[in-house]
Amino acid sequence: MMKKIFILLVMLVFIAGCTNQTKNTDENKAAETITYESENGPVEVPANPKRVAVLSTFAGNLMALDINLVGVDSWSKMNPNFDEELEDVEEVSDESLEKLLELEPDLIIGLSNIKNVDKLKEIAPTVTFTYNKVDYLTQHIEIGKLVNKEEEAREWVEDFKARANSIGEDIKAKIGEDATVTVIENFEKQLYVFGDNWGRGTEILYQQMGLKMPEKVKEMALTDGYYAISPEVLPEYAGDYMIFSKNTETDTSFQETETYKNIPAVKNDRVYEVDAQTFYFNDATTLDYQLDFFKKSFLGNE
Repeated sequence: MMKKIFILLVMLVFIAGCTNQTKNTDENKAAETITYESENGPVEVPANPKRVAVLSTFAGNLMALDINLVGVDSWSKMNPNFDEELEDVEEVSDESLEKLLELEPDLIIGLSNIKNVDKLKEIAPTVTFTYNKVDYLTQHIEIGKLVNKEEEAREWVEDFKARANSIGEDIKAKIGEDATVTVIENFEKQLYVFGDNWGRGTEILYQQMGLKMPEKVKEMALTDGYYAISPEVLPEYAGDYMIFSKNTETDTSFQETETYKNIPAVKNDRVYEVDAQTFYFNDATTLDYQLDFFKKSFLGNE
């Protein structure tokens, strides 16, 4: 009889142990992942991602949040400002599935227009964002939520807004409340002017600082974010100041024409040139660089 009771007690202890082990395993699994509410629905992602692959645009956001990257898009890879941090990071795309498999990412991030999403999801949890669905600062917070660093992302946003507002007030005090600023970029034989939400520092100048854009730019570029023009009509779009996001590997001969040289901003030395590859996007790392560039360009050593 005692033997049967002993065996029964052993079995109960064993069952209790298994139950606790299962419970602990479930709790550990829950602790290892979080559910991110993406624009396409809930996605279970690592709570502390260690190997992230970025297929478009957002590398600078993740760098600002100290997230380890194992793969990035070609645009990020060619950004001179990212050279040091991305030196050992592989270049990847939505079509380099074999390379991604080798890299073993635990999270993949990209824009909503990337290809092979279903195949990417088989490699790792994949989250996409639609460009400009939310504003540029909210985007950083969303990425913070995705990698479980929302607090750090919000702190960066508040600090950035304070810095940009302060520098913006100093710039307006120097150039005047009504001074206009145009952002241009050359690509091949085409010029582009930009609205207030297409990178190139436009979010800082127009949204955060409240600087004015010329009426012609507002008319043609504000809705779509950008507008292609020929160099011959640039004077119609040129503001009192111009930011030139310059691709030196494509045609810049228009700068040697009398049409360009006679633009008041050019004649008054109010054109600020910057390497386009450093200026394309509106991620957190690039925004810091853009803000510093505007401070130095407009205010000098002030």
